[in-house]
Amino acid sequence: MSTPRRVPVRSGLFDDDAGDVVLLGARCRTCGRPQFPRSATCPYCSSVDVEPVRLAGVGTLWGWTTVHTAPPGYDGPVPFGFGVVELSAGLRVITRLEIGDGAALQFGQPMQAAIVALHTDHDGDTVVTYSFAPTP
Repeated sequence: MSTPRRVPVRSGLFDDDAGDVVLLGARCRTCGRPQFPRSATCPYCSSVDVEPVRLAGVGTLWGWTTVHTAPPGYDGPVPFGFGVVELSAGLRVITRLEIGDGAALQFGQPMQAAIVALHTDHDGDTVVTYSFAPTP
């Protein structure tokens, strides 16, 4: 039997950069806008001239809700928070939030990404994802 590992929920979404979580996005060389997740085509101007960028996992909270019922294919815990965080790069991302109690959150609250365990897969490995929580 192999030793359990930590595996990302999907490769190419995030990275742990010396303890700081970064989201793996792209920036269009034509219009200059960032995107996440990374794609070979700019969703704003349709250019294929995009370059990979590492987006800092810090930002502010714009909106949120609490998810009480697991969506199809989701094996993580419920309830969980779900919201919109504007990254320091100016890009808003829809994301999982570590706080499911909406009363504990507020508009404009500083947020920071972390890598968190989501569930254990059929091989016994811990599946991890990025999630945002209020900055301590």
